[in-house]
Order: sequence, then C-alpha cells, then structure tokens
Amino acid sequence: MAARGTGTIVGISSVAGDRGRATNYVYGSAKAGFTAFLSGLRNRLATRGVHVLTVKPGFVRTKMTEGMKLPPALTAEPQEVARRIYRAAEVKKADAIYVRPVWRLVMTIICAFPKRASRK
Repeated sequence: MAARGTGTIVGISSVAGDRGRATNYVYGSAKAGFTAFLSGLRNRLATRGVHVLTVKPGFVRTKMTEGMKLPPALTAEPQEVARRIYRAAEVKKADAIYVRPVWRLVMTIICAFPKRASRK
C-alpha cells in the first residue's frame, strides 16, 4: 500500500483498551497495545497515502455475547458494525471510531474518573 501510495488498513480494537479493568485486564491490555500499534502505524504511513482506521465496536450481538444481558443502547448488530467500518474507511477522515457514538461519551466519562475510583 505504501509503495502504491494508497490504501486503507482497518484494525478492530475495543473500548476495553481505553481503561484497564480488573475483570478483563489481559484482553484490555492487548487491545490497548493494538490501539497504540495502529496509532504508530498511522503516523508512519500518513505521508505515504495509507489511511489507518482504529475501530472500537463496544458490545456486539454475536454468538460470543449470546445469553449475556447487554445494554441495548451500547450494543450493536454485526451489520451495523460493518456499515460503520465501511463508511469510515470510504471517507478516510477519522483515525478512530466508536461504532455507537455514545461509547465516546461513556469512555470519556470513565477515563475522567480517577483510576483509584475504578479499583473499588
């Protein structure tokens, strides 16, 4: 892509990487690392015409989440995720997207709390 001077790389990360949690810290740390990797790759390829998009879907209704009680306002359908990724990749303006925009607000609030408060 860099040699051609065009292209889009899409990385599926997670809101879990925005703030470490006691219950899923391994998954969250892997996603935080992946988000940082995509950020570095984006910076490296920015001048070469390659767009790098980080996607943070939040909850997605899949077989993996089947049977879980998920908040409807924060839970996306797979087709919704696909549409948002496609639109963001086509427009090539955003560096990162939350599939449901409400997640940006939720994670901004969570990250604004002192880290000590999340330990309780």
